[in-house]
Amino acid sequence: MDAQGRGRADNIDPADQWVLNPNTGEYELRLTPSAPQSAVPGPRRSDSGRTGGGGGPARGRTAAQGRESSSPEETPDPEVPSPRRRRGAAPEEPAANRRGRRPVKKKSKAKKILLWTGGIMAFVLVGTAGAAYLYLEHLNDNITSVSDDGASTGGFSKDKAINLLVIGTDKRTGSGNEGYGDSGSVGHADTTILLHVSKDRTNATALSIPRDLIVDVPDCETKQEDGSTKVIKGTDNVRFNTSLGQDNRTPSCTVRTVTELTGIQADNFMVADFNAVKTLTTAVGGVEVCLAKDIDDEDSHLKLSKGTHTIEGEQALAFVRTRHSVGFGGDLSRIELQQQFLSALMRKLKSNDTLTSPTKMIKLAEAGTKALTVDSQLDTIDKLKDLGLELGKLNVKNLTFTTVPVVDNPAEKVAATVVVNASTAPTVFQMIKDDVSFTEVKEQAAASKNAAAAAAAARLKGNQSAASAVRVQVMNGGAPAGSAQETLNWLQNDEGVTKSENAGNAPAALSKTTLEYAPDQADQARKLAAIMGLPGTALKPGKSVENSQGLPTMTLTLGKDFKGAGVSLTAPTTVPDTVQKSTADKVECAK
Repeated sequence: MDAQGRGRADNIDPADQWVLNPNTGEYELRLTPSAPQSAVPGPRRSDSGRTGGGGGPARGRTAAQGRESSSPEETPDPEVPSPRRRRGAAPEEPAANRRGRRPVKKKSKAKKILLWTGGIMAFVLVGTAGAAYLYLEHLNDNITSVSDDGASTGGFSKDKAINLLVIGTDKRTGSGNEGYGDSGSVGHADTTILLHVSKDRTNATALSIPRDLIVDVPDCETKQEDGSTKVIKGTDNVRFNTSLGQDNRTPSCTVRTVTELTGIQADNFMVADFNAVKTLTTAVGGVEVCLAKDIDDEDSHLKLSKGTHTIEGEQALAFVRTRHSVGFGGDLSRIELQQQFLSALMRKLKSNDTLTSPTKMIKLAEAGTKALTVDSQLDTIDKLKDLGLELGKLNVKNLTFTTVPVVDNPAEKVAATVVVNASTAPTVFQMIKDDVSFTEVKEQAAASKNAAAAAAAARLKGNQSAASAVRVQVMNGGAPAGSAQETLNWLQNDEGVTKSENAGNAPAALSKTTLEYAPDQADQARKLAAIMGLPGTALKPGKSVENSQGLPTMTLTLGKDFKGAGVSLTAPTTVPDTVQKSTADKVECAK
Protein backbone atom coordinates (compact mmCIF):
# COMPACT_ATOMS: atom_id res chain seq x y z
CA MET A 1 0.00 0.00 0.00
CA ASP A 2 1.42 3.41 -0.92
CA ALA A 3 1.80 6.34 1.47
CA GLN A 4 -1.25 8.15 0.13
CA GLY A 5 -3.56 5.26 0.93
CA ARG A 6 -2.02 4.14 4.20
CA GLY A 7 -4.31 4.31 7.21
CA ARG A 8 -7.42 5.23 5.25
CA ALA A 9 -10.58 3.24 5.97
CA ASP A 10 -13.78 3.40 3.96
CA ASN A 11 -15.75 4.52 6.98
CA ILE A 12 -13.42 7.40 7.87
CA ASP A 13 -13.81 10.77 6.20
CA PRO A 14 -10.28 12.16 5.71
CA ALA A 15 -11.48 15.64 6.60
CA ASP A 16 -12.47 14.43 10.07
CA GLN A 17 -8.77 14.07 10.86
CA TRP A 18 -8.46 17.87 10.86
CA VAL A 19 -8.89 19.19 14.40
CA LEU A 20 -8.60 22.53 16.15
CA ASN A 21 -5.39 22.85 18.15
CA PRO A 22 -6.43 24.80 21.28
CA ASN A 23 -2.89 26.08 21.78
CA THR A 24 -2.55 27.71 18.37
CA GLY A 25 -6.13 28.19 17.22
CA GLU A 26 -5.21 26.54 13.90
CA TYR A 27 -6.72 23.44 12.27
CA GLU A 28 -4.14 20.66 12.10
CA LEU A 29 -3.97 17.04 11.04
CA ARG A 30 -4.46 14.55 13.90
CA LEU A 31 -2.17 11.60 13.22
CA THR A 32 -1.97 8.26 15.01
CA PRO A 33 0.73 5.56 14.93
CA SER A 34 -1.49 3.62 12.54
CA ALA A 35 -2.08 6.60 10.30
CA PRO A 36 1.12 8.59 9.94
CA GLN A 37 0.06 10.15 6.62
CA SER A 38 -2.77 12.50 5.72
CA ALA A 39 -5.52 10.75 3.82
CA VAL A 40 -6.37 13.95 1.95
CA PRO A 41 -4.78 13.63 -1.49
CA GLY A 42 -1.97 16.08 -2.02
CA PRO A 43 -0.99 17.68 -5.31
CA ARG A 44 0.85 15.58 -7.79
CA ARG A 45 4.33 16.62 -8.77
CA SER A 46 5.81 16.24 -12.19
CA ASP A 47 9.49 15.49 -12.64
CA SER A 48 10.09 19.23 -12.48
CA GLY A 49 8.87 19.47 -8.93
CA ARG A 50 5.05 19.29 -8.86
CA THR A 51 3.69 16.59 -6.63
CA GLY A 52 3.16 13.13 -8.06
CA GLY A 53 3.49 9.44 -7.37
CA GLY A 54 7.06 8.42 -6.74
CA GLY A 55 8.23 12.00 -6.96
CA GLY A 56 9.44 12.22 -3.39
CA PRO A 57 7.64 13.32 -0.26
CA ALA A 58 5.04 16.03 -0.60
CA ARG A 59 5.87 19.56 0.47
CA GLY A 60 5.23 20.26 4.13
CA ARG A 61 5.59 16.61 5.21
CA THR A 62 7.54 16.24 8.43
CA ALA A 63 10.18 13.61 9.04
CA ALA A 64 7.75 11.59 11.09
CA GLN A 65 5.26 11.59 8.24
CA GLY A 66 7.81 10.44 5.71
CA ARG A 67 8.53 7.06 7.34
CA GLU A 68 6.76 4.17 9.02
CA SER A 69 6.16 4.53 12.76
CA SER A 70 8.58 2.08 14.39
CA SER A 71 7.41 2.21 17.98
CA PRO A 72 4.93 3.92 20.27
CA GLU A 73 7.82 5.79 21.86
CA GLU A 74 8.86 7.42 18.60
CA THR A 75 9.00 11.20 18.71
CA PRO A 76 5.57 12.52 17.74
CA ASP A 77 4.93 14.96 14.92
CA PRO A 78 5.61 18.42 16.42
CA GLU A 79 2.57 19.86 14.62
CA VAL A 80 0.17 17.44 16.31
CA PRO A 81 -1.26 18.64 19.65
CA SER A 82 -0.40 16.48 22.64
CA PRO A 83 -3.06 14.12 24.01
CA ARG A 84 -5.32 15.61 26.64
CA ARG A 85 -4.54 14.76 30.30
CA ARG A 86 -7.26 12.73 31.95
CA ARG A 87 -9.48 14.61 34.37
CA GLY A 88 -8.16 14.27 37.92
CA ALA A 89 -4.71 13.08 36.89
CA ALA A 90 -1.70 14.89 38.26
CA PRO A 91 0.04 17.26 35.87
CA GLU A 92 3.17 15.95 34.25
CA GLU A 93 6.45 17.19 35.70
CA PRO A 94 9.07 18.57 33.34
CA ALA A 95 11.97 16.24 32.62
CA ALA A 96 14.98 16.44 34.93
CA ASN A 97 17.44 19.29 34.26
CA ARG A 98 14.93 20.87 31.86
CA ARG A 99 12.99 24.02 32.32
CA GLY A 100 9.24 23.82 32.20
CA ARG A 101 7.60 25.34 29.15
CA ARG A 102 6.00 28.70 29.39
CA PRO A 103 2.24 28.60 29.16
CA VAL A 104 1.02 29.27 25.63
CA LYS A 105 -1.27 32.26 25.34
CA LYS A 106 -4.41 31.06 23.62
CA LYS A 107 -5.77 33.09 20.76
CA SER A 108 -9.43 33.95 20.65
CA LYS A 109 -11.24 31.00 19.08
CA ALA A 110 -13.90 33.31 17.67
CA LYS A 111 -11.27 35.50 16.06
CA LYS A 112 -9.45 32.54 14.55
CA ILE A 113 -12.65 31.13 13.11
CA LEU A 114 -13.46 34.54 11.63
CA LEU A 115 -10.08 34.71 9.90
CA TRP A 116 -10.29 31.08 8.84
CA THR A 117 -13.62 31.68 7.17
CA GLY A 118 -12.76 35.01 5.63
CA GLY A 119 -11.97 33.43 2.30
CA ILE A 120 -15.47 32.06 2.04
CA MET A 121 -17.02 35.48 2.52
CA ALA A 122 -14.65 36.84 -0.10
CA PHE A 123 -15.48 34.34 -2.81
CA VAL A 124 -19.20 33.96 -2.17
CA LEU A 125 -19.84 36.54 -4.87
CA VAL A 126 -18.51 34.19 -7.53
CA GLY A 127 -19.41 30.88 -5.96
CA THR A 128 -16.14 29.73 -4.47
CA ALA A 129 -14.97 29.08 -0.96
CA GLY A 130 -12.03 29.90 1.26
CA ALA A 131 -10.81 26.41 1.96
CA ALA A 132 -7.35 27.75 1.26
CA TYR A 133 -7.21 27.87 5.03
CA LEU A 134 -6.73 24.12 5.06
CA TYR A 135 -3.67 24.65 2.88
CA LEU A 136 -4.58 21.78 0.57
CA GLU A 137 -2.13 22.45 -2.21
CA HIS A 138 -3.77 20.03 -4.60
CA LEU A 139 -6.51 22.66 -5.04
CA ASN A 140 -4.03 24.68 -7.08
CA ASP A 141 -4.61 22.26 -9.92
CA ASN A 142 -8.30 23.22 -9.97
CA ILE A 143 -7.61 26.92 -10.48
CA THR A 144 -7.65 28.37 -13.99
CA SER A 145 -5.88 31.71 -14.45
CA VAL A 146 -5.60 34.18 -17.32
CA SER A 147 -3.51 37.27 -17.87
CA ASP A 148 -4.82 40.65 -16.75
CA ASP A 149 -3.07 42.18 -19.78
CA GLY A 150 -2.01 45.15 -17.69
CA ALA A 151 -5.60 46.26 -17.13
CA SER A 152 -5.52 45.95 -13.34
CA THR A 153 -3.30 47.54 -10.71
CA GLY A 154 -1.24 44.36 -10.52
CA GLY A 155 -2.83 42.89 -7.41
CA PHE A 156 -4.32 43.94 -4.09
CA SER A 157 -2.24 45.27 -1.18
CA LYS A 158 -2.82 44.53 2.49
CA ASP A 159 -2.39 48.18 3.46
CA LYS A 160 -4.74 49.65 0.84
CA ALA A 161 -8.39 49.49 -0.14
CA ILE A 162 -9.25 46.50 -2.35
CA ASN A 163 -11.19 46.60 -5.62
CA LEU A 164 -12.15 43.15 -6.88
CA LEU A 165 -14.10 42.74 -10.13
CA VAL A 166 -16.38 39.70 -10.13
CA ILE A 167 -17.67 38.61 -13.55
CA GLY A 168 -20.38 36.01 -14.10
CA THR A 169 -20.47 34.78 -17.69
CA ASP A 170 -23.40 33.17 -19.52
CA LYS A 171 -21.09 31.01 -21.63
CA ARG A 172 -22.45 27.47 -21.70
CA THR A 173 -19.62 25.43 -20.22
CA GLY A 174 -19.74 22.27 -18.16
CA SER A 175 -22.04 19.30 -18.03
CA GLY A 176 -25.71 20.04 -17.52
CA ASN A 177 -25.59 23.63 -18.77
CA GLU A 178 -26.81 23.00 -22.30
CA GLY A 179 -30.15 24.65 -21.60
CA TYR A 180 -28.71 27.95 -20.44
CA GLY A 181 -27.33 30.95 -22.25
CA ASP A 182 -27.31 31.64 -25.98
CA SER A 183 -26.65 28.61 -28.14
CA GLY A 184 -23.14 28.75 -29.57
CA SER A 185 -22.35 32.03 -27.80
CA VAL A 186 -18.80 32.81 -26.71
CA GLY A 187 -20.34 34.36 -23.60
CA HIS A 188 -20.97 37.82 -22.22
CA ALA A 189 -20.32 39.75 -19.01
CA ASP A 190 -23.77 38.75 -17.85
CA THR A 191 -23.47 39.50 -14.11
CA THR A 192 -20.74 41.91 -13.02
CA ILE A 193 -20.01 43.20 -9.51
CA LEU A 194 -17.26 45.60 -8.48
CA LEU A 195 -16.47 44.77 -4.85
CA HIS A 196 -14.75 47.58 -2.97
CA VAL A 197 -13.37 46.80 0.50
CA SER A 198 -12.28 49.77 2.59
CA LYS A 199 -8.69 50.35 3.57
CA ASP A 200 -9.48 49.80 7.25
CA ARG A 201 -11.60 46.69 6.39
CA THR A 202 -14.60 47.98 8.35
CA ASN A 203 -16.95 48.18 5.36
CA ALA A 204 -17.43 47.18 1.72
CA THR A 205 -19.57 48.10 -1.26
CA ALA A 206 -20.69 45.63 -3.94
CA LEU A 207 -21.61 47.65 -7.04
CA SER A 208 -23.64 45.75 -9.65
CA ILE A 209 -23.18 46.86 -13.27
CA PRO A 210 -26.26 46.24 -15.48
CA ARG A 211 -25.52 44.11 -18.52
CA ASP A 212 -27.73 46.37 -20.70
CA LEU A 213 -25.94 49.58 -19.66
CA ILE A 214 -24.73 51.57 -22.68
CA VAL A 215 -20.99 52.20 -22.37
CA ASP A 216 -17.88 52.80 -24.43
CA VAL A 217 -15.68 49.69 -24.57
CA PRO A 218 -12.08 50.91 -24.94
CA ASP A 219 -9.33 49.37 -27.03
CA CYS A 220 -8.04 46.27 -25.27
CA GLU A 221 -4.54 44.86 -25.52
CA THR A 222 -4.66 41.09 -24.96
CA LYS A 223 -2.00 38.44 -24.72
CA GLN A 224 -2.24 35.67 -27.31
CA GLU A 225 -1.42 31.98 -26.84
CA ASP A 226 1.85 32.36 -28.73
CA GLY A 227 2.99 35.10 -26.36
CA SER A 228 2.32 37.99 -28.72
CA THR A 229 -0.12 40.80 -28.01
CA LYS A 230 -3.10 41.94 -30.01
CA VAL A 231 -5.12 45.13 -29.64
CA ILE A 232 -8.85 44.49 -29.94
CA LYS A 233 -10.47 47.67 -31.18
CA GLY A 234 -13.04 49.20 -28.84
CA THR A 235 -16.60 50.17 -29.70
CA ASP A 236 -18.72 53.08 -28.48
CA ASN A 237 -22.34 53.11 -27.36
CA VAL A 238 -22.74 49.35 -26.90
CA ARG A 239 -24.12 47.11 -24.15
CA PHE A 240 -21.77 46.55 -21.25
CA ASN A 241 -22.06 42.77 -21.55
CA THR A 242 -20.24 42.88 -24.91
CA SER A 243 -17.04 43.81 -23.04
CA LEU A 244 -16.39 40.07 -22.60
CA GLY A 245 -16.36 37.32 -25.23
CA GLN A 246 -17.41 39.40 -28.20
CA ASP A 247 -14.65 40.02 -30.75
CA ASN A 248 -12.46 37.65 -28.66
CA ARG A 249 -12.45 40.03 -25.72
CA THR A 250 -10.93 38.64 -22.51
CA PRO A 251 -11.81 39.51 -18.88
CA SER A 252 -9.16 42.23 -19.00
CA CYS A 253 -11.34 44.05 -21.54
CA THR A 254 -14.18 44.07 -18.99
CA VAL A 255 -11.75 45.44 -16.40
CA ARG A 256 -10.79 48.28 -18.75
CA THR A 257 -14.44 49.01 -19.48
CA VAL A 258 -15.24 49.29 -15.77
CA THR A 259 -12.31 51.66 -15.29
CA GLU A 260 -13.55 53.77 -18.20
CA LEU A 261 -17.06 53.81 -16.73
CA THR A 262 -16.35 54.42 -13.04
CA GLY A 263 -12.83 55.77 -12.84
CA ILE A 264 -12.01 52.85 -10.51
CA GLN A 265 -9.25 50.42 -11.52
CA ALA A 266 -9.66 46.86 -10.26
CA ASP A 267 -6.80 45.21 -8.38
CA ASN A 268 -7.89 41.69 -9.34
CA PHE A 269 -10.71 39.90 -11.12
CA MET A 270 -12.57 36.58 -10.91
CA VAL A 271 -14.80 34.93 -13.50
CA ALA A 272 -17.41 32.23 -12.83
CA ASP A 273 -19.86 30.30 -15.00
CA PHE A 274 -23.25 28.67 -14.32
CA ASN A 275 -21.65 25.85 -12.33
CA ALA A 276 -20.56 28.25 -9.57
CA VAL A 277 -24.06 28.81 -8.23
CA LYS A 278 -25.09 25.17 -8.62
CA THR A 279 -22.08 23.54 -7.00
CA LEU A 280 -21.60 26.00 -4.16
CA THR A 281 -25.22 25.96 -3.00
CA THR A 282 -25.20 22.17 -3.10
CA ALA A 283 -21.99 22.07 -1.07
CA VAL A 284 -23.52 24.12 1.75
CA GLY A 285 -26.75 22.14 1.77
CA GLY A 286 -28.92 24.83 0.20
CA VAL A 287 -29.63 28.52 0.74
CA GLU A 288 -32.82 29.91 2.24
CA VAL A 289 -34.57 32.55 0.13
CA CYS A 290 -37.80 34.46 0.61
CA LEU A 291 -40.51 35.30 -1.92
CA ALA A 292 -43.25 37.88 -1.44
CA LYS A 293 -45.38 36.17 -4.09
CA ASP A 294 -45.69 32.94 -6.09
CA ILE A 295 -43.24 32.60 -9.00
CA ASP A 296 -43.68 30.44 -12.08
CA ASP A 297 -41.15 31.63 -14.65
CA GLU A 298 -41.20 29.79 -17.98
CA ASP A 299 -37.82 31.13 -19.09
CA SER A 300 -35.77 30.31 -15.98
CA HIS A 301 -37.95 27.29 -15.05
CA LEU A 302 -38.30 28.55 -11.48
CA LYS A 303 -41.51 27.52 -9.76
CA LEU A 304 -41.81 28.47 -6.09
CA SER A 305 -44.69 29.48 -3.86
CA LYS A 306 -44.81 32.57 -1.66
CA GLY A 307 -42.73 32.28 1.50
CA THR A 308 -39.31 30.88 2.40
CA HIS A 309 -37.60 28.03 0.57
CA THR A 310 -34.24 26.30 0.73
CA ILE A 311 -32.82 26.00 -2.77
CA GLU A 312 -29.67 24.48 -4.24
CA GLY A 313 -28.21 23.26 -7.52
CA GLU A 314 -30.37 23.75 -10.61
CA GLN A 315 -33.09 25.46 -8.59
CA ALA A 316 -30.63 27.99 -7.19
CA LEU A 317 -29.37 28.77 -10.69
CA ALA A 318 -32.94 29.22 -11.89
CA PHE A 319 -33.52 31.63 -9.00
CA VAL A 320 -30.65 33.97 -9.89
CA ARG A 321 -31.58 33.85 -13.61
CA THR A 322 -35.21 34.84 -13.02
CA ARG A 323 -36.23 38.32 -14.16
CA HIS A 324 -39.63 38.22 -15.89
CA SER A 325 -41.46 37.23 -12.71
CA VAL A 326 -39.99 39.79 -10.31
CA GLY A 327 -40.13 43.56 -10.06
CA PHE A 328 -40.60 45.22 -13.43
CA GLY A 329 -39.50 42.11 -15.27
CA GLY A 330 -36.16 43.44 -16.50
CA ASP A 331 -32.47 43.01 -15.82
CA LEU A 332 -32.50 45.58 -12.99
CA SER A 333 -35.08 43.47 -11.14
CA ARG A 334 -32.94 40.39 -11.68
CA ILE A 335 -29.96 42.23 -10.19
CA GLU A 336 -31.92 42.93 -7.01
CA LEU A 337 -32.88 39.25 -6.84
CA GLN A 338 -29.24 38.23 -7.21
CA GLN A 339 -28.19 40.64 -4.47
CA GLN A 340 -30.78 39.15 -2.13
CA PHE A 341 -29.55 35.66 -3.00
CA LEU A 342 -25.89 36.54 -2.35
CA SER A 343 -26.80 38.12 0.98
CA ALA A 344 -28.69 34.96 1.98
CA LEU A 345 -25.77 32.77 0.93
CA MET A 346 -23.33 34.79 2.99
CA ARG A 347 -25.59 34.61 6.03
CA LYS A 348 -25.83 30.84 5.59
CA LEU A 349 -22.09 30.42 5.44
CA LYS A 350 -21.54 32.65 8.45
CA SER A 351 -24.26 31.24 10.70
CA ASN A 352 -24.24 27.45 10.26
CA ASP A 353 -21.70 24.79 11.13
CA THR A 354 -20.19 24.82 7.65
CA LEU A 355 -17.54 27.23 8.83
CA THR A 356 -16.15 24.87 11.47
CA SER A 357 -16.50 21.61 9.55
CA PRO A 358 -13.35 20.54 7.65
CA THR A 359 -15.46 18.06 5.66
CA LYS A 360 -17.77 20.76 4.35
CA MET A 361 -14.91 23.16 3.80
CA ILE A 362 -13.19 20.65 1.53
CA LYS A 363 -16.39 20.25 -0.48
CA LEU A 364 -16.71 24.01 -0.79
CA ALA A 365 -13.10 24.35 -1.86
CA GLU A 366 -13.41 21.69 -4.54
CA ALA A 367 -16.63 23.21 -5.88
CA GLY A 368 -15.36 26.76 -5.80
CA THR A 369 -11.93 26.38 -7.33
CA LYS A 370 -13.26 24.29 -10.21
CA ALA A 371 -15.86 26.92 -11.14
CA LEU A 372 -13.44 29.85 -10.88
CA THR A 373 -11.15 31.62 -13.31
CA VAL A 374 -8.86 34.25 -11.78
CA ASP A 375 -6.23 36.69 -12.97
CA SER A 376 -2.60 35.63 -12.82
CA GLN A 377 -2.09 37.50 -9.53
CA LEU A 378 -4.53 35.12 -7.78
CA ASP A 379 -3.47 31.84 -9.33
CA THR A 380 -2.62 29.90 -6.16
CA ILE A 381 -4.40 28.89 -3.00
CA ASP A 382 -1.89 30.89 -0.94
CA LYS A 383 -2.72 34.06 -2.86
CA LEU A 384 -6.44 33.44 -2.51
CA LYS A 385 -5.91 32.77 1.18
CA ASP A 386 -4.16 36.12 1.62
CA LEU A 387 -7.06 37.87 -0.07
CA GLY A 388 -9.52 35.93 2.06
CA LEU A 389 -7.75 36.95 5.26
CA GLU A 390 -8.14 40.60 4.32
CA LEU A 391 -11.80 40.26 3.39
CA GLY A 392 -12.48 38.09 6.41
CA LYS A 393 -11.99 41.13 8.62
CA LEU A 394 -15.22 42.58 7.25
CA ASN A 395 -18.50 42.47 9.17
CA VAL A 396 -21.29 41.64 6.70
CA LYS A 397 -23.61 44.20 8.28
CA ASN A 398 -21.35 46.81 6.70
CA LEU A 399 -21.39 45.21 3.24
CA THR A 400 -23.71 47.25 1.02
CA PHE A 401 -25.15 45.97 -2.26
CA THR A 402 -26.04 48.68 -4.74
CA THR A 403 -26.35 49.18 -8.51
CA VAL A 404 -24.95 51.78 -10.90
CA PRO A 405 -27.67 54.49 -10.98
CA VAL A 406 -29.25 54.44 -14.44
CA VAL A 407 -32.19 55.80 -16.45
CA ASP A 408 -33.90 54.46 -19.58
CA ASN A 409 -31.99 55.15 -22.76
CA PRO A 410 -33.58 58.34 -24.18
CA ALA A 411 -32.52 57.31 -27.70
CA GLU A 412 -34.96 54.38 -27.69
CA LYS A 413 -38.71 54.57 -28.22
CA VAL A 414 -39.11 51.16 -26.60
CA ALA A 415 -36.84 50.93 -23.56
CA ALA A 416 -34.38 48.05 -23.97
CA THR A 417 -31.16 49.53 -22.60
CA VAL A 418 -30.17 52.03 -19.92
CA VAL A 419 -27.65 54.84 -19.57
CA VAL A 420 -25.82 56.24 -16.56
CA ASN A 421 -27.83 58.61 -14.38
CA ALA A 422 -25.64 61.71 -14.65
CA SER A 423 -27.04 63.28 -11.48
CA THR A 424 -26.37 60.44 -9.02
CA ALA A 425 -23.88 57.98 -10.54
CA PRO A 426 -20.87 60.32 -10.19
CA THR A 427 -21.54 60.57 -6.45
CA VAL A 428 -21.63 56.78 -6.09
CA PHE A 429 -18.39 56.38 -8.08
CA GLN A 430 -16.69 59.16 -6.11
CA MET A 431 -17.67 57.68 -2.75
CA ILE A 432 -16.11 54.37 -3.74
CA LYS A 433 -12.96 56.08 -5.05
CA ASP A 434 -12.68 58.09 -1.83
CA ASP A 435 -13.21 54.97 0.30
CA VAL A 436 -16.39 56.35 1.88
CA SER A 437 -18.65 53.80 3.57
CA PHE A 438 -22.24 53.38 2.35
CA THR A 439 -23.24 52.29 5.85
CA GLU A 440 -22.79 53.78 9.29
CA VAL A 441 -19.67 52.10 10.60
CA LYS A 442 -19.84 51.83 14.37
CA GLU A 443 -16.18 50.96 14.88
CA GLN A 444 -13.99 53.88 15.92
CA ALA A 445 -10.98 54.76 13.84
CA ALA A 446 -7.58 55.19 15.40
CA ALA A 447 -7.26 58.16 17.74
CA SER A 448 -4.64 59.81 15.55
CA LYS A 449 -6.91 59.57 12.52
CA ASN A 450 -9.81 61.09 14.46
CA ALA A 451 -7.59 63.91 15.73
CA ALA A 452 -6.37 64.73 12.24
CA ALA A 453 -9.91 64.74 10.85
CA ALA A 454 -11.10 66.98 13.68
CA ALA A 455 -8.26 69.42 13.10
CA ALA A 456 -9.03 69.60 9.37
CA ALA A 457 -12.73 70.18 10.02
CA ALA A 458 -11.92 72.94 12.49
CA ARG A 459 -10.16 74.96 9.78
CA LEU A 460 -13.50 75.47 8.04
CA LYS A 461 -15.24 76.80 11.15
CA GLY A 462 -15.24 80.50 11.93
CA ASN A 463 -15.87 83.85 10.30
CA GLN A 464 -15.56 84.29 6.55
CA SER A 465 -14.47 87.44 4.77
CA ALA A 466 -16.31 88.94 1.82
CA ALA A 467 -15.43 87.50 -1.59
CA SER A 468 -14.08 90.91 -2.63
CA ALA A 469 -11.58 90.77 0.26
CA VAL A 470 -10.09 87.42 -0.76
CA ARG A 471 -6.62 87.87 -2.20
CA VAL A 472 -5.23 84.72 -3.89
CA GLN A 473 -2.83 83.62 -6.57
CA VAL A 474 -3.74 80.51 -8.58
CA MET A 475 -1.12 77.98 -9.70
CA ASN A 476 -1.37 74.80 -11.75
CA GLY A 477 0.18 71.91 -9.83
CA GLY A 478 -0.91 68.90 -11.86
CA ALA A 479 -4.36 69.86 -13.14
CA PRO A 480 -5.11 69.80 -16.89
CA ALA A 481 -3.45 72.54 -18.90
CA GLY A 482 -5.32 75.85 -18.73
CA SER A 483 -6.97 75.05 -15.39
CA ALA A 484 -5.40 78.01 -13.57
CA GLN A 485 -6.74 80.53 -16.08
CA GLU A 486 -10.12 78.81 -16.20
CA THR A 487 -10.38 79.00 -12.41
CA LEU A 488 -9.25 82.63 -12.36
CA ASN A 489 -11.93 83.64 -14.88
CA TRP A 490 -14.60 81.83 -12.87
CA LEU A 491 -13.53 83.35 -9.55
CA GLN A 492 -13.42 86.90 -10.94
CA ASN A 493 -16.49 86.84 -13.20
CA ASP A 494 -18.86 84.51 -11.33
CA GLU A 495 -17.84 84.59 -7.67
CA GLY A 496 -16.64 88.17 -7.13
CA VAL A 497 -13.08 87.22 -6.12
CA THR A 498 -11.61 90.13 -8.00
CA LYS A 499 -8.28 90.25 -6.13
CA SER A 500 -6.99 87.10 -7.77
CA GLU A 501 -4.30 86.41 -10.35
CA ASN A 502 -2.72 83.62 -12.39
CA ALA A 503 0.74 82.67 -11.08
CA GLY A 504 1.48 80.00 -13.70
CA ASN A 505 2.77 76.52 -12.96
CA ALA A 506 3.70 75.31 -9.49
CA PRO A 507 7.29 74.14 -8.79
CA ALA A 508 6.07 70.55 -8.35
CA ALA A 509 2.94 68.52 -9.11
CA LEU A 510 0.55 67.70 -6.28
CA SER A 511 -1.97 64.88 -6.03
CA LYS A 512 -4.37 67.06 -4.03
CA THR A 513 -5.38 70.71 -4.38
CA THR A 514 -4.08 72.89 -1.54
CA LEU A 515 -4.66 76.42 -0.24
CA GLU A 516 -1.79 77.85 1.82
CA TYR A 517 -2.40 80.96 3.94
CA ALA A 518 -1.00 82.97 6.83
CA PRO A 519 -2.76 82.98 10.25
CA ASP A 520 -4.26 86.44 9.64
CA GLN A 521 -5.78 85.18 6.34
CA ALA A 522 -7.86 82.39 7.90
CA ASP A 523 -11.16 84.21 7.25
CA GLN A 524 -10.22 84.60 3.58
CA ALA A 525 -9.24 80.92 3.37
CA ARG A 526 -12.60 79.83 4.81
CA LYS A 527 -14.44 81.99 2.26
CA LEU A 528 -12.48 80.63 -0.69
CA ALA A 529 -12.95 77.06 0.59
CA ALA A 530 -16.71 77.62 0.73
CA ILE A 531 -16.76 79.05 -2.80
CA MET A 532 -14.68 76.24 -4.30
CA GLY A 533 -15.92 73.35 -2.19
CA LEU A 534 -12.50 72.65 -0.68
CA PRO A 535 -12.33 70.15 2.20
CA GLY A 536 -10.63 71.08 5.45
CA THR A 537 -7.69 68.86 4.50
CA ALA A 538 -6.93 71.16 1.55
CA LEU A 539 -6.34 74.12 3.84
CA LYS A 540 -2.67 74.42 4.84
CA PRO A 541 -1.85 77.02 7.51
CA GLY A 542 1.54 78.45 6.65
CA LYS A 543 2.68 81.77 5.26
CA SER A 544 1.57 84.24 2.65
CA VAL A 545 3.45 85.38 -0.45
CA GLU A 546 3.50 88.69 -2.27
CA ASN A 547 1.39 89.19 -5.36
CA SER A 548 2.34 91.32 -8.36
CA GLN A 549 1.44 94.44 -6.39
CA GLY A 550 3.60 93.49 -3.40
CA LEU A 551 0.61 92.66 -1.21
CA PRO A 552 0.31 89.50 0.94
CA THR A 553 -1.73 86.83 -0.81
CA MET A 554 -2.78 83.20 -0.37
CA THR A 555 -1.62 80.46 -2.77
CA LEU A 556 -4.15 78.10 -4.36
CA THR A 557 -2.39 75.18 -6.08
CA LEU A 558 -4.63 73.06 -8.31
CA GLY A 559 -3.63 69.39 -7.95
CA LYS A 560 -4.35 66.27 -9.98
CA ASP A 561 -7.70 65.93 -8.22
CA PHE A 562 -8.97 69.20 -9.72
CA LYS A 563 -12.11 68.52 -11.76
CA GLY A 564 -12.84 71.94 -13.22
CA ALA A 565 -13.85 75.42 -12.16
CA GLY A 566 -16.94 75.33 -9.99
CA VAL A 567 -16.73 71.57 -9.29
CA SER A 568 -16.57 70.85 -5.57
CA LEU A 569 -13.58 68.93 -4.26
CA THR A 570 -15.33 67.92 -1.05
CA ALA A 571 -15.99 64.20 -1.20
CA PRO A 572 -19.63 63.12 -0.77
CA THR A 573 -20.31 61.41 2.55
CA THR A 574 -23.84 60.10 2.04
CA VAL A 575 -25.54 58.09 -0.68
CA PRO A 576 -28.32 59.94 -2.57
CA ASP A 577 -31.76 58.88 -1.35
CA THR A 578 -32.74 57.73 -4.84
CA VAL A 579 -29.93 55.14 -5.00
CA GLN A 580 -31.11 51.59 -4.28
CA LYS A 581 -29.03 49.79 -1.65
CA SER A 582 -29.24 46.96 0.87
CA THR A 583 -26.91 45.35 3.38
CA ALA A 584 -25.93 41.69 3.52
CA ASP A 585 -27.26 41.16 7.06
CA LYS A 586 -30.87 42.00 6.16
CA VAL A 587 -33.42 39.36 5.15
CA GLU A 588 -35.48 40.61 2.20
CA CYS A 589 -38.23 38.92 0.20
CA ALA A 590 -38.25 39.12 -3.59
CA LYS A 591 -41.31 40.97 -4.90
